[in-house]
Amino acid sequence: MRTVGSPATRLANLLGLIKFSHTLFALPFALAAMLVAARGLPSAKVLLGILLCMVGARTAAMAFNRYVDWEIDRQNPRTVERSRLASRAETLALCLAGLAVFGVGLLFLNGLCRLFAPVAIAVVLGYSYAKRFTSLCHAFLGLALALAPLGAWAAVRGELTSVAPYLLAASVLAWTFGFDLIYALQDQEVDRRLGLYSFPARFGTAATLRAARLLHGSAWVGWIAFGLQAGLSGAYWWACAISGVALLYEHRLCRGKDGEKDGRALNMAFFEVNVAVSLLLLLGVVGSLWL
Repeated sequence: MRTVGSPATRLANLLGLIKFSHTLFALPFALAAMLVAARGLPSAKVLLGILLCMVGARTAAMAFNRYVDWEIDRQNPRTVERSRLASRAETLALCLAGLAVFGVGLLFLNGLCRLFAPVAIAVVLGYSYAKRFTSLCHAFLGLALALAPLGAWAAVRGELTSVAPYLLAASVLAWTFGFDLIYALQDQEVDRRLGLYSFPARFGTAATLRAARLLHGSAWVGWIAFGLQAGLSGAYWWACAISGVALLYEHRLCRGKDGEKDGRALNMAFFEVNVAVSLLLLLGVVGSLWL
């Protein structure tokens, strides 16, 4: 049965349902691309548009994911409590509200952003179906997050001919692909039972962790290439170095039999470490541009 409470409680439940805090994965990279593209702060209008589009698209994507996976979540012990946070109708309404916020954000941005907006929405919503037909569904999530720096760059420059945003986007794709592989380890048995496709369900734990290490190594190299292409220095390189150590720590958390099965360790590796990585790199960009 769904939990009913005050408006504040219901709002908190909705935000918990879509893991609103996970906006911290992609938003720092959008802001980093924005700052580099503008070589500082863009106009308040562009900044507002980027923030609205980011929050709106991410809210719509996660709400749609919960709506599409409603019955699947109810069969997974890890996610069964989600249906008690809101009704399925409320989840769909939240998705539509997120799309509306995204649309409002586009009003503050240029024609290039509006032109590619349908493609962006198709990707972020389409991810919800990927696990039904491919074990590379984690790459679809990576692609969805990779659109954030591309969109922010386009919002500032009105073009996507520069190399820098693609380097950052490719790094974000590899980084997201890697940490979603780690997160999916928790559900590999359930995915097999329900006939869902995921990399861990198909290839097992050892292959999943090897793939995640390779992807995160590629992401780190990509962040270095982005910094070189963007002409960053100083604080950014410190941020890259610390982020590399953080990624090593993430994989240490998942090493061995205990780490592979311990949900607490996997959640720490998935959320705390990766939020720290994204925020560190944003701070590195800020420091490089202003210090």
